[in-house]
Amino acid sequence: MRFLKSIIGCCLCAIVLVGCSDSKDAAGIEIGNPALANEDTIVKPPVALALTADFSVDYDDVKVLAKGAAKDEPVLLDSFSMTLTQVRSYSSYYVSINFDAAQGLPLWPEENATDSVLGISFTEGSAVDDAFSNINLKDEGYLKEIGVCFRPEKSNAAIRGKILIKDDYVPFEYSLSAIQNMTLRYHFSQVEWVTDSLVNLSVVFHVRYFVDGVDLASATVSDDGVIYFNASENVGLWNKLNQKFISSFRPLRYEYTDAQGNQAEDYVKDIWEGIVGEMSDNTIENGNFSKGMDHWVFFTQLNGEATSKIVEEKNGGHILEVDVTNGGNKSYSVQLIQEDVALVAGKKYKCVFTIWSNVEGKITARIGTYDDYETIGFQAHPVVKTTGQSFEVEFTPQESTPFARFELNLGNEVRKFFIKEVKIYRIEQ
Repeated sequence: MRFLKSIIGCCLCAIVLVGCSDSKDAAGIEIGNPALANEDTIVKPPVALALTADFSVDYDDVKVLAKGAAKDEPVLLDSFSMTLTQVRSYSSYYVSINFDAAQGLPLWPEENATDSVLGISFTEGSAVDDAFSNINLKDEGYLKEIGVCFRPEKSNAAIRGKILIKDDYVPFEYSLSAIQNMTLRYHFSQVEWVTDSLVNLSVVFHVRYFVDGVDLASATVSDDGVIYFNASENVGLWNKLNQKFISSFRPLRYEYTDAQGNQAEDYVKDIWEGIVGEMSDNTIENGNFSKGMDHWVFFTQLNGEATSKIVEEKNGGHILEVDVTNGGNKSYSVQLIQEDVALVAGKKYKCVFTIWSNVEGKITARIGTYDDYETIGFQAHPVVKTTGQSFEVEFTPQESTPFARFELNLGNEVRKFFIKEVKIYRIEQ
């Protein structure tokens, strides 16, 4: 099942080609061609990118990792452990793979050690190094997310600690019996690049997110002096804490199976909003090509042959020039791609870019998924003229995703393209 699939249909409200001036005078030329064509020209990620991970508790209410507890902290955790069962990476690929990209690549445990699990103590600050020593995080892919899978350590697993009530700390026990397992999926921007060949993932349980807005002082204390939050004691408060438990790890999104076997998934709202950005923000990075081909993938396949270069205009602007010397067998034999376009389902967007060619003819412009190539934004076939024109299309995404893929398919014919000022932005709050 695709994450948060929406039933909202794709709505193409307007497709317009608006004429503009054809400014091709160059003040200088910068070559930038990350073509992924064959074994001789393919640009591969580093041979190996190792992964480490640390697990801790944070008592702050801002995004500072592993802050210690204050003397008057309203909630203190004494013990909190879970069982780590699997680590997966989610990446895009421009090479052949033998697994389902949507399901991710299993990184740990190794295939011949499928029964391996790790006990992780968040309160003791566990770190994982040796167990991950054979992980190649990239594996010829371009990282999107890291997923970590947990389950409660045993049937009576619980978080234990103290709650400050009227200047005194009262012990509490929060039952983890509401879930069978969970997967936390962290966005690539949430991992720390320690070196060019080492990435560290910090999985932090943020206590104040967990208890924020929950009136713990109203809890009933049992005869043994402990406050129990479970299916039979302080049930209402337990349910409120259950709703906040998984999101308190602060991933981009998560999936879980509850005690009854029901499966659910969601984004962590404020993390997701940070990825999506504000309305009118351009979700395309380096859409004016001022940073060369940064954030762009230029891809040839199926007999397509092409080169690209950045041409600097006299006014300081930049134009991407794509020279298709063999159109190949398909329109997608030559592709200009940008991944990681964040879209919100049901909200109206506009895609705008300027394009012209030395030969008039159709191209394909579309927004789809990186893993199964479904169209989720729009697909159009504008006729590119020999004078500069602005392509505009309004669309409503079918699903929310941080990883939509914008692409221009430029194959099928021998011709030369000039592209500038690519923008995708939300026009509906």
